[in-house]
Amino acid sequence: MPLRPAAATAMMPRWLSALSWSIALGLIACCPSLQAQSLYKYRDASGAWVYTDRQPPAGTTAQTITLDLEAKAPRITVEQRVDGQQLRLLAINDCGCEAEYLLRITNPGNVTLPPGAGAGAYHATLQPHSQQALLTAAFAAADVAGFRMSWRIVLGTPGATHRPHEPYRVPFALGASFRVSQAYPTRVTHVTTDTEYAVDLAVPDGTPIYAAREGTVINVRHDFFRGAPDVALLDQANMIEILHDDGTIAIYAHLHWQSIRVQPGQSVSRGQYIADSGNTGLTTGPHLHFAVVRNAGMRADSVPVQFTGAGGAAVTPLTGMMLTAY
Repeated sequence: MPLRPAAATAMMPRWLSALSWSIALGLIACCPSLQAQSLYKYRDASGAWVYTDRQPPAGTTAQTITLDLEAKAPRITVEQRVDGQQLRLLAINDCGCEAEYLLRITNPGNVTLPPGAGAGAYHATLQPHSQQALLTAAFAAADVAGFRMSWRIVLGTPGATHRPHEPYRVPFALGASFRVSQAYPTRVTHVTTDTEYAVDLAVPDGTPIYAAREGTVINVRHDFFRGAPDVALLDQANMIEILHDDGTIAIYAHLHWQSIRVQPGQSVSRGQYIADSGNTGLTTGPHLHFAVVRNAGMRADSVPVQFTGAGGAAVTPLTGMMLTAY
């Protein structure tokens, strides 16, 4: 999905939402405390497994599973702090890659913006694991009132150029073949710049997924278990993001809940087992969404990818083709 600015936000809510990459695929801007949650697993009348947080029908034999919803995603956010009569807006990047921030003040309210504030726009690029004040300003009266802002964040080195050392490894088991259900130039759901060159692979739920290229894990989500063609689930796709040495980022999305085998900060090798495929988030059925994106300057752009084929030949994925892992 495209990067989206957060909705205009009143001053000092406890938690703020930022933007996420792909399939809101991505980054959790800020994470409130998460607690354990009970999940029920049972078979429905047709024999299919059902996972739900709702009590199963009376008389149904169900297994109760406790999910550990420990927040593994790094904080990537803009935090508001008040110190005396000073308002401070602090960009926080706990991610293992660079992050580019754009903050806009849509209504200053009783906050006095400093001269030369660029019409209320503030831009910064933060290095990994760093913080930076975007704005420090005085306000009148006892508290901040009427202040509104919006902001967005793009991960990755601004202007990164996609330079893979070799074609990508097909991200399922060697020797296996699965159909490409969507790839460029087909644009059924891949209609934004960050999904244009994404590849959807029709793999069954629970298929082991392997890293297509070596890199460093920068973000994961693992605790969602719902999947449906419902926009309400747009930000509920389990996913992994891996930073490459050229500054691009690979996204593996719709993964099975609690199947992720890597952590932020971990180095992974090409072909390493990282998770199982699933059917989480906004989806019409089990599949793996794979994309490589670059920060094109406050915009996430997907880039064309090729996979390793027979004899090491480069294979361009096309909708409907059978793709085999070599």
